[in-house]
Amino acid sequence: MSILHELGTILLRKLPAENAHKLTIKALGKGLGPKSNTSTPSGLEVNVGGLSLPNPVGLAAGFDKDCEVSTPMLAAGFGFVECGTVTPLPQLGNPKPRLFRLVEDKAVVNRMGFNNAGLDKFKNNLEKRKLKNGLVGANLGANKNSKNRVEDYAVGLKALWGLSDYFTINISSPNTPGLRDLQNENAMDELLGRVSEVRAELTGDKPSFPIFLKVAPDLGLGEIERIVEQSRSYGINALIVSNTTIARPTSLKSRYKIEKGGLSGQPLFESSTEILRQFYAAAKGKIDLIGVGGVSNGLQAYEKIRAGASAVQIYSALVYEGPGLVNSINADLLLRLKADGFSSLTEAVGVD
Repeated sequence: MSILHELGTILLRKLPAENAHKLTIKALGKGLGPKSNTSTPSGLEVNVGGLSLPNPVGLAAGFDKDCEVSTPMLAAGFGFVECGTVTPLPQLGNPKPRLFRLVEDKAVVNRMGFNNAGLDKFKNNLEKRKLKNGLVGANLGANKNSKNRVEDYAVGLKALWGLSDYFTINISSPNTPGLRDLQNENAMDELLGRVSEVRAELTGDKPSFPIFLKVAPDLGLGEIERIVEQSRSYGINALIVSNTTIARPTSLKSRYKIEKGGLSGQPLFESSTEILRQFYAAAKGKIDLIGVGGVSNGLQAYEKIRAGASAVQIYSALVYEGPGLVNSINADLLLRLKADGFSSLTEAVGVD
C-alpha cells in the first residue's frame, strides 16, 4: 500500500464510521483507490462453486451495497467482489448511529438493516460494468416490511440474472428481525425450493449462474448437518460461512461492545473458523465453502483454507488495514503454500 493510501486510511478512521465509509465509496468511484501492481501469481487460482477465481481473497458483501465500486475493488487485487445486500425496494435501514468501530478489539458492530438503494439502482450499476473483467456477485436480501420474503429473493434473481456472475442468498443477517428464521428447516425448504424453481425457469437449456447460501455462525452441529443436506438437495453451489455474530466474547474491551447488532472482525475469527471446520466435516467434499470472519492477514486466510474453505472474504479488516491488505494476504498465502509443499491452493483445502 502506498504512503498516500496509508495516510488516507488513517484519516478516514478519524471520521464517524458510516461517514468514513461513504467517503471511501466516493473516493473509489473517482478512481482514487489502490491499484494492484502485479498480476496474481500462479498457484492461487481456485475453482469455487462453479467460479474460476484468479485468487481466493474476495470482498464480502456490505462494503459495496449498491454495486458502485466493484471495478475499483477488483483493480485493487480482489479475486472476486460481492456487492449488496440488495433488496427489491430501497430502504433506509435502521436508525443512526448503527456502525461502530471497536478499535481495541479490531472489530466492528453493525446494525445497518440492509440499507440500500434497491434493485433498480443495483441493476443499473451492474449493467454499466457488463463488458469489464472480473467476477462480481450479488448478495440478495428481503425487505424488512415485505409480506413475502421468499418472493423477494425470487424477484432479485429475476432482475439480475445474466448481469451478476453469481448470487448469494443472505438469510443470516441479525439486523432484519426474523430473517434468520429462514434458516429453520421448513422455511429453508420453502425458500430453496422457490430459488430452485426460479433458477430452472431462468436457465432453460443454458448453463446456470452459481447460487450460494450465506449462513450465520450461531448454529449447532445438528443444524449444520441439516443445512448442508438441504443446500445440496436444492443445488446450492457453495456455502458462505459465516455472517456476523450476535454473541459477545468476554475478551471484548471496547465500550461499544454493548451495542446491538452483528459483531465482525478479529474476535470472530476463532469461532467462525471452528464453525467452518464443522461445515467441512458435514459437507464431506460435496459442496464448496467460502470462509468469512476475522481474516486480517495471510496466516488467518491460510487457516481458513486448511479448515475447509476454498476461498475467503474480508471486509472489517479493511477498516484497520486499508484496501491494500488483499495483496499482502495473497503474497503471504503463496509463501505458506510453497513452504508446506503444496503446488496449488486446492491441495491445502481442508487438510486440518
